Amino acid sequence: MNSDQSAPFDHIGERYEHAFADRPEQVATGSWLIDQVPPGGRVLDHGCGSGTPTLVQLAGAGLEVVGVDESRRMLELARARVPEADLRRRDLRDLGPELGEFDAVASFFALLMLPKRDILPVLRALRERLRGPRLLALGMVDGDYDDTPVPFLGTTIRESAFPLRQLTDLVAEAGFEVLARTEVEVDLDAGRSERQQFLRARAI
Repeated sequence: MNSDQSAPFDHIGERYEHAFADRPEQVATGSWLIDQVPPGGRVLDHGCGSGTPTLVQLAGAGLEVVGVDESRRMLELARARVPEADLRRRDLRDLGPELGEFDAVASFFALLMLPKRDILPVLRALRERLRGPRLLALGMVDGDYDDTPVPFLGTTIRESAFPLRQLTDLVAEAGFEVLARTEVEVDLDAGRSERQQFLRARAI
């Protein structure tokens, strides 16, 4: 997330986990990554947040995990849960070669925190960091809006979203083959719900 987004997530902290305690499709997509990555492989958790569930899941499978996020509080929670992970506080668009190379990237609900103009360049930058099986597991939210204020857990965040067909085309434009895609309806706070999108892809 960009610097304008870190403060709301510092404020939300543990409430984010409680609001999304049940994330079966995200866990299933993480399991797909684990099954495809060689033992001890290196994985980037892009927008790792508090570490639950993906960072915990990947590290628990014996993978070498690097997590990046901009929220100081979220990284504190992640370090407490996964002390063996390499966690770095940085802008989600900052994906330079110093990060190294990865067998796979998990990016769940991180790209939606960026303006649309930044999302394709970030996807391309993630592709540049991939080696080996070159996998991408992506989670987004269905919609058609750009850098729009959205009420969330008692604060306001800015989000961008695409319809699933447009998101699929964007991932393909960034140099990935989309292997599978699903949508699920998820309950949020205050009786609201959102449609979440999950893509499984491989760099080509």
